[in-house]
Amino acid sequence: MENLTPKEAAERLLKRVEKPGRYTGGEYGQIIKDKTGVRARFAFCFPDTYEIGMSNLGIRILYGAINEHSDLWCERAYTPWVDMEEQLRKYNIPLYAHESGDALRDFDFVGFTLQYELCYTNVLNTLDLAGIPLLSCERGEDMPIIIGGGPCSYNAEPIADFFDVFSIGEGEEALPEIMHMYADMKEAGEYTREEFLHRAAKLGGFYVPSMYDVSYNENGTIKAYTPKYDDIPAKITKRIIKDMDKAFFPDRFVMPYIETVHDRIMLEVYRGCIRGCRFCQAGMVYRPIREKSVEVLDRQARALRETTGYDEISLSSLSISDYSEIDGLCDTLLKWTDAAKVNISLPSMRLDMFTKELMDKISTVRSSGLTFAPEAGTQRLRDAINKNVTEDDLLRACRVAFEAGKNQVKLYFMLGLPTETDEDIAGIAELAKRVVDTYYDVMRGVKGRKAPTVTISVACFIPKPFTAFQWEAQDTLAELDRKQRLLRSKINDPKIKYNYHDAEVSLIEAVLARGDRRLAPALLEAHKRGMKFDAWEEFFNCSNWMQVFSDCGIDPSYYAHREIGEDEVLAWDIIDCGVNKEFLLRERHNAYKSETNRNCAEKCTGCGANKLGGERTWCSRCR
Repeated sequence: MENLTPKEAAERLLKRVEKPGRYTGGEYGQIIKDKTGVRARFAFCFPDTYEIGMSNLGIRILYGAINEHSDLWCERAYTPWVDMEEQLRKYNIPLYAHESGDALRDFDFVGFTLQYELCYTNVLNTLDLAGIPLLSCERGEDMPIIIGGGPCSYNAEPIADFFDVFSIGEGEEALPEIMHMYADMKEAGEYTREEFLHRAAKLGGFYVPSMYDVSYNENGTIKAYTPKYDDIPAKITKRIIKDMDKAFFPDRFVMPYIETVHDRIMLEVYRGCIRGCRFCQAGMVYRPIREKSVEVLDRQARALRETTGYDEISLSSLSISDYSEIDGLCDTLLKWTDAAKVNISLPSMRLDMFTKELMDKISTVRSSGLTFAPEAGTQRLRDAINKNVTEDDLLRACRVAFEAGKNQVKLYFMLGLPTETDEDIAGIAELAKRVVDTYYDVMRGVKGRKAPTVTISVACFIPKPFTAFQWEAQDTLAELDRKQRLLRSKINDPKIKYNYHDAEVSLIEAVLARGDRRLAPALLEAHKRGMKFDAWEEFFNCSNWMQVFSDCGIDPSYYAHREIGEDEVLAWDIIDCGVNKEFLLRERHNAYKSETNRNCAEKCTGCGANKLGGERTWCSRCR
């Protein structure tokens, strides 16, 4: 296979793998460019399977935003499944990009979106398959710049040694900017890897780990982050798109050959969240809230319907019912979606905003159950986490759903939340039982009624950076197991189904979420031992992780089960997400008093995000 490109060589092996469509490229909507007119090339990697990566709206946006520039070319790559990896390694074929088929190591940039901590071993495996040195310090002048982004980049320290640059915040403008700087340096003969990284650190919104030294106190806590140069910032402020109406949004998607996780139009309605749930990282790091207008959303939806043919539009946001023009948006879309037989999906409804009027407008959604997230079983704990919903809100929303003919409801909760007691855990079962009772109250006297199904899905609390609970200790595995068994014992109605998240997975997530640079040797060792696809149940093995930590001299309890002192330097203090630490500390203290805050639509709580600016946002009214 010596004379073949990597993609051509791999295509000869596709009969030997489970899903060849993952690796062929050539999809409708992909962007092909003439290399002679391209000044810089970017391979955008999703560190998981094709089906998951092709459903990621962020990649679709950035893919188009980069390719809008005629002199830049963004292509795609995904972590191959184990059967394809075996073939690539057997025949020594480097991982390649879908569009050109060129090896990733031949690109100027290789970027990864870091959506969840358990993808870190996949990042290392992908780099290894591409023939790119894993450690940044081992890459020569001819190697691509490895850049990361996404929610996990807000604490990039556990993987800092493997990346050259992190794009902090939103990349539609930032990524083309850094690519153009790279191309300019190359053409001017000024490029060296060190000088490029130095200049990148000065751009704004880019974190270059090698430009900062980390020192530690005798007790193991972080002492300081120190810039290596006087002309780079001591703290990196995230980049945002201020006007979402003017932000790039694709008018066509790359259409997959095989079924993906989300085969539908994903319409981004706004960014940010007006709520302030104290456990939620996304609600903090995506602030300030910036909305799109109904007119722009309608135009974008029509364009994607025309170019994709999808029969469902999913209105994407952290909490779609909080969009200030949700009724007008639904009315506008329904003017043509009904006739076109296109369903409208509202996947992130808050139960306190769920109304009969909205239910009537989305009646075209296929008849399935509805999902709500009370998060906690008692009002005291819901107040502690600032959920700002009540039991009455939940029962009213369920009543609306049941009156509309629904008989299935799914409820999301968490175990291990700060200040939680056994009474709060028992409250989950009691709340689910009251939902069942509400169904029978609504359906009293109705002949041929179906039995209801109330599914409670319970995750384990994970302390996340840039939340009010970032200082909290996660419950031990033994304590989480006790709480899961306690909840099971409280459920005695067969109409209530109980699902719970693997506590061992949550432990590893917590270690990686709050980790620092001292975790790099463990990640490297995990890769050497063949650990990958940790987000997949069939591959995750907590015992293997614990052995790796032990062999590397790392105590996972230090990162997961330790309450962090409020005066400590945090691993992620190098990043400014817009929300200030003083606000988060105030929110932590309010949690212990079970005191709630109003949402951004009602009153500014002074989180600090308004300093970043933005149009069509609640924060713009507070500046």
